[in-house]
Amino acid sequence: DDDDNRIKRRNGKRKEEKDVERTTVSINFVLLLKLIELSTMATIPSHNLLLPNPINQSAHSLSLKSHFPRSSLITFPARSSPARAISRTDEASISSRLEPESYGMTTAEDIRRRDREAKESKSLKDRWRKIQGEDDWAGLMDPMDPVLRSELIRYGDLAQACYDAFDFDPFSRYCGSCRFTRHKLFDSLGIFDSGYEVARYLYATSNINLPNFFSKSRWSKVWSKNANWMGYVAVSDDDEATRRRLGRRDIAIAWRGTVTQLEWIADLKDFLKPVSANGFRCPDPAVKAESGFLDLYTDKDTSCNFSKFSAREQVLTEVKRLVERHGDEEEDLSITVTGHSLGGALAVLTAYDVAEMGLNRTRRGKVVPVTAFTYGGPRVGNIRFKERMEELGVKVLRVVNEHDVVAKSPGLFLNESAPHALKKLAGGLPWCYCHVGEKLPLDHQNSPFLKPSVDLSTAHNLEALLHLLDGYHGKGQRFVLSSGRDPALVNKASDFLKDHFMVPPNWRQDANKGMVRNTEGRWIQPDRIRAEDHHAPDIHHLLTQLHHPS
Repeated sequence: DDDDNRIKRRNGKRKEEKDVERTTVSINFVLLLKLIELSTMATIPSHNLLLPNPINQSAHSLSLKSHFPRSSLITFPARSSPARAISRTDEASISSRLEPESYGMTTAEDIRRRDREAKESKSLKDRWRKIQGEDDWAGLMDPMDPVLRSELIRYGDLAQACYDAFDFDPFSRYCGSCRFTRHKLFDSLGIFDSGYEVARYLYATSNINLPNFFSKSRWSKVWSKNANWMGYVAVSDDDEATRRRLGRRDIAIAWRGTVTQLEWIADLKDFLKPVSANGFRCPDPAVKAESGFLDLYTDKDTSCNFSKFSAREQVLTEVKRLVERHGDEEEDLSITVTGHSLGGALAVLTAYDVAEMGLNRTRRGKVVPVTAFTYGGPRVGNIRFKERMEELGVKVLRVVNEHDVVAKSPGLFLNESAPHALKKLAGGLPWCYCHVGEKLPLDHQNSPFLKPSVDLSTAHNLEALLHLLDGYHGKGQRFVLSSGRDPALVNKASDFLKDHFMVPPNWRQDANKGMVRNTEGRWIQPDRIRAEDHHAPDIHHLLTQLHHPS
């Protein structure tokens, strides 16, 4: 009996040891899985960390209950949601900055809540003059004012519309034109609540020496051999919701630039000349701008229906018409010019020209504020050009990626950053440039969505700039998407998103590249509504008034 009892006790002890061993293995395995999960989260930034509406991962988590007895499972504390956002892309920084909410750190949702409360308490309609640069955006960029951010993204979208609507395809008969009529521009692009109506399209002659900027068709019969669509003039509509939101009526001018190709920079003559030489009403011959920009803005081709009036004449006459129509209404009026890349240079020239011509004054003498929001724009003129814009009260805010070469051109060596003595000595040289207005510097390496490498074309991408704007909260602040702008837009015409987000590069294109089947079953390019060359019947009268004001 004693021997039997000893054997039973020994077997029971061995069974307990095995149970403990199995439980230990189970616990270690569960811990290992948890560590792998946390390591993966730390290495690959999750949408949950940065987007307004975190993705529910519970449906995708691995269930361990079927593999281990209930006694061997460990109950882990619920993970705080959302986790702390991150501002750098290197793995060490990501893993070190993933802090749970219980540590008292400010979370991404806290930042978004703060932005929402600020926008609700400080609406655009009450602050639009400050947002338009009345005080040169003092105190609005660091920390980033949420209303200013929202407006910068909105005007950036107006500039992006020029790219999305432009026909770049050299195999298209309509290459170089807009793919949509002006009355359906925004609706065709899916912008159903823009609050603006397009008043006219803008064209420029392609006969100037910027071959890498203009797009031309390979067809022999085309919509125009000597013109390219360059943008549009729009005005905010009479909808009550639009008027309440904006707090005034707004004339918006958007110029097209370049999507990825940067060869046009090499085409620049990099030579400053007096703006008065191109017809500007400027009393000071020392006010100079880059000659290629001036030619693009002022040249015309009288044999072409679309560019028989220069881009300058087209935009000034339309601004004059709209200011005369709306300038003396009870509600306030503003003029806002926007553009990306070379379009940013045209935006600066237009803003200056409108003020120099006095088109921002109503019949009753009221001064209409003129503002230019540019994205990745180059330098345009010399230091005297900058000073003259300040004298006229024109406000310019430049949004740039710090790694973008276009924003550093032209005047790579002689510019506003040169020592004062050197600038004074070289001020009269025809290649000493100076940026205008205020600068909002962004860095794509702060976004965990974007590849950290510096590629010249992707660093210049407009959609990437708008993505960076959405996540920017001030110097040293971590990157958190404020409005939830879809990061996939970055890859619309680039390969800039990190590969693990699984968004294909250059994904935006027309179905079948615009080809359709005709009644005979053949694939053809369909005819479009004739491109609009709608120069107003009274444009000659308006031009006479511009050249010979009463």
